[in-house]
Amino acid sequence: MACAPRPKRPKPDLRPRFWRRYKLGELTPVEWEALCDGCAKCCLIKLEDEDTGALAYTSVACRLLDTGTCRCGNYPLRRQLVPACVVLTPKTLREAMAWLPSTCAYRLVAEGRDLYRWHPLISGDPETVHSAGISRRGRMVPEYEVAEEDLEDHVIEEDE
Repeated sequence: MACAPRPKRPKPDLRPRFWRRYKLGELTPVEWEALCDGCAKCCLIKLEDEDTGALAYTSVACRLLDTGTCRCGNYPLRRQLVPACVVLTPKTLREAMAWLPSTCAYRLVAEGRDLYRWHPLISGDPETVHSAGISRRGRMVPEYEVAEEDLEDHVIEEDE
């Protein structure tokens, strides 16, 4: 006899399906942060073609990224420690859309689309982004292990 799955308990600071009911600028700070699925793709070093402006993702992770958890190792001070780090906000989102991965919840919501079923807000489990193969966990190298002139050797497809 199979047991029914336990119902997902909403987090007390999150309004039900807030990403569908409110504009990004209306989200609370806790809701804004909860949109991040933890894939780590935005923390990969990206290269820009000088001629075309095209962006290429690499498998090289920002020096602050914990490659095991796919989370920033010093989130509160990230901008001070990595000046090029973009602090994503409703105001900076428009410019960031060009380099955010196609699966990014911020991008999906801004485009009026829903979250994927592996997103922790849908699944109720922060591990589903990893088990679905969406995150970069296990497929990155830290920035401090790669010389700048070797970055091109680490170019990948965005959804790789």
